[in-house]
Amino acid sequence: MINEVVPVDSDDDFYGKPDAAYMSTTIPLFRKAGIEVNSIQDILNLGIYITNAVKTPKSEHTVSKESIEESLPYLEKELELFPNLQIVMLMGDVAKKAFNMISKRATKKNAIPSISTYKLRNTEIIHKGWRILPSYIMTGQNLLIEKSKFQMASEDIALMYSRINDDKK
Repeated sequence: MINEVVPVDSDDDFYGKPDAAYMSTTIPLFRKAGIEVNSIQDILNLGIYITNAVKTPKSEHTVSKESIEESLPYLEKELELFPNLQIVMLMGDVAKKAFNMISKRATKKNAIPSISTYKLRNTEIIHKGWRILPSYIMTGQNLLIEKSKFQMASEDIALMYSRINDDKK
C-alpha cells in the first residue's frame, strides 16, 4: 500500500509510536474492511506493507511535483524489495502520480488513467504483473469525516485482502 506523504513527526508515521496518527485512520479502515488488526505488526503479518510515496513532509498544502520526483528512487527501490509483489494499492492522488511517474519511465505511458478514482475502482489495471488498485488517501482526520471515501477505501482494502488470500490458495 502506498500512502501519499510522510508526516512532519516520524512518530506519527505507520511505523512510529503505537498510537501514531497515521494508524488512527488505518486501523479503522482495515476493521471496516472486516480485517481485525490492532497494530502495524498485525498488518505486516498479513503480508501487507505500507509505505509513503513522498519521503519528506510536505511544506505546503499540496505536494509539489518536485517532492514526488525526489522521492521516486526510494519508492522504486522499496517496490523492488518485494519479488512476490502481487497488488499495489495507491492511496490517494499523490500515490497515483508517483506510480504513474515510475510507470512512465519504464513503459513510456501511465499505468493509471487520468480520471477520477471512483471511476477506476472496478477497472483491472496491471503493471509489471501487479494488480494496481487506485483508492483514496488513508491518513488524516478528514478521512473520518468523509464517510463515502472511508467506505470506498475500506472496500478496496477488502478487495486487496481477498486477492492476496486467493493467490495463497
